[in-house]
Amino acid sequence: MEKLDVVIVGGGMITQIQILPSVYQLQREGLVGDIKISALNAAPLKTIAEDKTLLDAFPGHTFTPYPDWRKVDPKEPFPDLFREVLKKQKPFNCVIAAVPDQLHYGVIKEALNADQHVCSVKPLVLKYDQAVELERLAREKGLLVGVEYHKRFDDRALLARRRYRAGQFGEFKVGQAHLVEKWYYRHSNFQNWCTCENSDAFTYIGCHYVDLVAFITGLKPKMVSVHGIVGQWPNGKKGFLNTDARVVWENGASLNVLNGFGYPDEGPGGNSQGMLLFTEGKDAGGLISHSDQFRGVKHSILKRGGDPGDTAYMEVNPEYFQLVPYGGPGLMPVGYGHRSVAYILKAMARVNAACEGKNGKAALEIRRRLLTDYDEAGIMATPANSSYNELVIEAGRLSILNGGRDVVIEYGDRPHVRFREPSEYPRYQ
Repeated sequence: MEKLDVVIVGGGMITQIQILPSVYQLQREGLVGDIKISALNAAPLKTIAEDKTLLDAFPGHTFTPYPDWRKVDPKEPFPDLFREVLKKQKPFNCVIAAVPDQLHYGVIKEALNADQHVCSVKPLVLKYDQAVELERLAREKGLLVGVEYHKRFDDRALLARRRYRAGQFGEFKVGQAHLVEKWYYRHSNFQNWCTCENSDAFTYIGCHYVDLVAFITGLKPKMVSVHGIVGQWPNGKKGFLNTDARVVWENGASLNVLNGFGYPDEGPGGNSQGMLLFTEGKDAGGLISHSDQFRGVKHSILKRGGDPGDTAYMEVNPEYFQLVPYGGPGLMPVGYGHRSVAYILKAMARVNAACEGKNGKAALEIRRRLLTDYDEAGIMATPANSSYNELVIEAGRLSILNGGRDVVIEYGDRPHVRFREPSEYPRYQ
């Protein structure tokens, strides 16, 4: 089986702490060949290349930077360089889109037009029609597109999905979820792109829990309203730094989702997050409660680390992403953050392997059949099985930019979003 050459587009935090170490591990295991990272400028690529944690964990592993910080001004922008990198990539390799939300569509379309499989950080895109377009383009070419909703690969989510779909919980009725990132995010690159006109806290991180409820229950979201609280980033730009969303589902259930960038830097967890769902059955109530911040592990080290948000006392989440000894050189990644990336790239490799020795229509039919299998299995998010997320994002953006108005999601032959009409509000006697 040929190795996958990987191009990561985006040199931000998620590339440094989750995506690149996962790809390095797959390179160590023989699944991945060459690794390239393309970013807007060279400064973050230098940071990643000199990251001591990565150097210690993956001795001998490296990537080719575009642009190369050793040859250009680290801050000089190269917005179109990733296109040149993609042109040099042989077909049916891998592109990982890890750029700001509003740039996903352009990067993914370029990758598909270059005949590359795609792994995208969530959300896939910001509009439903864009998701449909990308799905059709990918299917036409027999390319896999996987959306990296890593909470799906948390064992507790998979267990809840199995029990819910076996009828053990009854029916979801009402719930709460929250994910609030640490304050230091406000001083990061987020202040340059997560502005009112581009994105918001719900779009960026609330989508995790909307997807998770759909993943567990199989229900579709039907209506969205998002109240955004405008704040000012340190660079003076304005953004919806806190959001309070309500998602109503097709069975009438309601999920409240709270998001923001304000968890104290001195807080012991990497963020504050969790989910609480109440369900109902025949004369009985059910419950799904996930404390996703605190996983029962407490460490207090002698001196805090040097990264933003580091604390001496910490409540460790060993289940998302950690680097641990494994008996070989360096360290290996464990947790659902790694399993998610690995699942998607292994699916790409499986699609490629099934077509070895075949070409033309025969190979295309094999690829399309396997893509359908992944769509129907529903474990990995794809444009075909999870485009309700794009409808929620589109509805949420319409709502937050219009004072939190209710926005209805219409399915059927032409799914779309629209404002809720006054006549649609219930009347109670």
